[in-house]
Amino acid sequence: MQTLPFGTDGVRGVAHEELTTEFVRALGAVAAQVLGAGRFYIGRDTRESGPDFTQAFADGLASAGAEPVSLGVVPTPAVAGAAATDGRPAAMISASHNPWTDNGIKLFAAGGVKLSDAVQDEIADRLALIDSFPAPDSPAAIGNGRALVERYGQAVEASIEGRRLDGLSVVIDCANGSNSFVAETVLRELGADVTSLFHEPDGRNINVDCGSTYPGTLQHAVVERGADLGLAFDGDADRVLAVDHTGALVDGDHLIAICAIDRKARGRLADDRVVVTVMTNLGFRLGMQKHGITVVDTAVGDRYVLEALDRDQLNLGGEQSGHVIFRDLATTGDGLLTGVQVLDVVARSGQTLAALADAAMTQLPQTLVNVRVAERPDDIATLLADDVAVAEAELGATGRVLLRSSGTEPLVRVMVEAAEQATAERIANELAGAVTEKLA
Repeated sequence: MQTLPFGTDGVRGVAHEELTTEFVRALGAVAAQVLGAGRFYIGRDTRESGPDFTQAFADGLASAGAEPVSLGVVPTPAVAGAAATDGRPAAMISASHNPWTDNGIKLFAAGGVKLSDAVQDEIADRLALIDSFPAPDSPAAIGNGRALVERYGQAVEASIEGRRLDGLSVVIDCANGSNSFVAETVLRELGADVTSLFHEPDGRNINVDCGSTYPGTLQHAVVERGADLGLAFDGDADRVLAVDHTGALVDGDHLIAICAIDRKARGRLADDRVVVTVMTNLGFRLGMQKHGITVVDTAVGDRYVLEALDRDQLNLGGEQSGHVIFRDLATTGDGLLTGVQVLDVVARSGQTLAALADAAMTQLPQTLVNVRVAERPDDIATLLADDVAVAEAELGATGRVLLRSSGTEPLVRVMVEAAEQATAERIANELAGAVTEKLA
């Protein structure tokens, strides 16, 4: 049976072509064997293929003696939250920010944390031994866990400890995805004046010219409506980007910086350290240094951020893309929780998001070039070591270079930061050319 490799965030592929119902059934069975054969939660985003894959995964679970319980269309962090609170394993059927034609499976161990490399390897090894996994004579019965979604919303509301967001006007872009039925309710319950965009999913419009990967409409709407800020979620709602009142985009680096500084001032930042990935802007690092906060680096992927948070008993970390983990409040990145935390800082400080972002850090020009390759190299940095050395010598202390293979696609990502945008773009394009030459 054809299988899919695990990337940095589960398995993902074109629905019903690369990611088949047969593979999903097999994955369900193996997941139950490895993660536990008791009650097993399943959530999904709004993709057309979601119901088919929910049933297929449930069929696999049931074949291994597990009890499948569907949470329905739900944010990924709600699935992780249910797994954490109830001590159950769980799966989220989603391809995150990818187009509707793709789908994927993210797995959570009991306790709501993403799987370690060792556990993923065990699942992959067992899948490789399965020749075929036909559909059962009758579909498995699936329990209804929709009430757990309400519990998630209540937990997000409780995260600001009884404070309110009265007087704040917010525009939200739900990406026609998982937050379409959750985010507005939570923010209104907290007192915010909310305008929702892209919250009418039809199975095929998820992430289409909207959400955190296409924030242009949100930026225009915030300015047009005179709102205090905007929040753009991705398809499965585990990440968020913000827009300030001027329409400027506020990325994950800035959001983490704002929350880290606020938490340190209130004595709520564990050990005055924050965890980010190697993709985080150099300006963030300089900003944290200015505020007396130590930066801990990890590989790209929010599960590596989580591993570092737990290893060092820290409570805040995340990625430039808007995956932010408040470890004392959640077990995974949570776009809505992050948005509420940022809104709380705005409300308590009496400052605009723009002012808070400017004070937190100055973002250095950064250029990212994605180079498509036939196969992802194991160690691209070693392969281009000489080219990188030349670039780093030119940049000096005011810039840096990072080369890495994508965890989910046949791409090499070339990232360059420099004091000037033109320099960053030139060096990034030169290195991209070197990648193409060496891997052609």
